[in-house]
Amino acid sequence: MSQPSSLDDLTGNGPVNAYDVPSIVDKTAPLLSSYTYHAPTPTAPGPYILGVDEAGRGPVLGPLVYGVAYCPASYEEKLNDMGFADSKTLSSDTRASLLETLSSDATNLGWSVRVLSPRDISSGMLRRPPTNLNKQSQDATILLIREVLQRGIELTEVYVDALGATGPYEKLLSSRFPGINFTVTAKADSKYKIVGAASVAAKVTRDAWIEGWVFEEDVRESPTTLGVPSVKRTWSSEIGSGYPSDPNTKAWVKGSLEKTFGYPSIARFSWTTIRVALDDGAHAVEWIDEGQASLVKAFENGTGYDRDRSLVSKDLCLSSVGTL
Repeated sequence: MSQPSSLDDLTGNGPVNAYDVPSIVDKTAPLLSSYTYHAPTPTAPGPYILGVDEAGRGPVLGPLVYGVAYCPASYEEKLNDMGFADSKTLSSDTRASLLETLSSDATNLGWSVRVLSPRDISSGMLRRPPTNLNKQSQDATILLIREVLQRGIELTEVYVDALGATGPYEKLLSSRFPGINFTVTAKADSKYKIVGAASVAAKVTRDAWIEGWVFEEDVRESPTTLGVPSVKRTWSSEIGSGYPSDPNTKAWVKGSLEKTFGYPSIARFSWTTIRVALDDGAHAVEWIDEGQASLVKAFENGTGYDRDRSLVSKDLCLSSVGTL
């Protein structure tokens, strides 16, 4: 497939794919871990306003992307006439055109995205104690704001699309960044054009990842190498939007389960949709500590503590398996 050289090659010609978006630097590499992309830093004098929004909190497949956009406060009136809005209300063609607009005035406009890989999302949510999605989202937002500040941008106003309760989140951000006035509100992408611009950056980046997804597992389709057997691909590339309600995504989840290995890493394994599918369709797995049975047996030779303990436990002065 030929690779378009810019967003101009795509605008008006259908869905965005990974070859058109600057925030996906290597279009041939799978998304193995989370990363941050920064567009060129604006050079116009501040102070600046900044908006924060996300794309992909709900999907069972693909990344969650947080985006920020920023411009001088004196530029806000011009920004308001550029057509930015909640990205969900815009067509893919319009979003592609607006990302081009956002990238067209490097003197005044800047944007960044934080792409959270499905693997990292699941890893955070499944560890003990878990790092839930709200905490991962907060961390992504804080990281983006911090790195924009580190690039020499003076921020005075930051607008954030609501993440749960607005008051505590606003207080948290204000405590992390004293001197910046934060506004956290529902539907901020509709109320503030700078948040709409961030919404476009996040949505276009996520859609491009989904459209051009590179399955890391495909590398195992090659003939046996170094004694590692190849794995036959069992999943379709037609994954839909990644949302559980999407018929194409439903079909993908149903038809792409490999009974032994589960799903490729595009799936969020911490999502109920995937966990239920694995419980219903995958081979059952029983995790056994090979040494556990013998350890327990060593302490089960009788009821008398001193008289009946095994020689092993006596020699090591152990009174229970827990002391190990």
